[in-house]
Amino acid sequence: MGLEERLLSDMKEAMKAREEGKERLSVIRMVRSAIKNAEIAKGRKLNEDEIIEVVAHEMKQRRDSIPEFARGGREDLVAKLEAEIRILQEYLPAQLGEEEIRRLASDTIAKVGATGARDLGKVMGALIPQTKGRADGRLVNKIVRELLEQ
Repeated sequence: MGLEERLLSDMKEAMKAREEGKERLSVIRMVRSAIKNAEIAKGRKLNEDEIIEVVAHEMKQRRDSIPEFARGGREDLVAKLEAEIRILQEYLPAQLGEEEIRRLASDTIAKVGATGARDLGKVMGALIPQTKGRADGRLVNKIVRELLEQ
């Protein structure tokens, strides 16, 4: 079953669950809406990888908002966003661990022949397609910088 079908199926279950599934239902509807908007923008149906990108983008938006709400003293919104992130993570492929990212980064650095921090763009350009949707871009960037500075 594809991700879009899984979202539809989970949305139906959340609708049947009434109260317990309200937050889940809200998140699923939001993701399906984002997918629909992306399809309209591209003028075609999205493939599985593009749908994963949309879900990852939605999760990134929430992650980026958490520090702002925390700074503003809105712990209620922080908790809501964290719950939404947990739900969104269920629809993404398993996230890569730090060691796995390090290994991929080291291999990519060797492959592109990077020698220092000025080669960061080359390394990231080759590495991001391998980690897309499976790792946070900021973490990948941080690890690549550390490896290039050694």
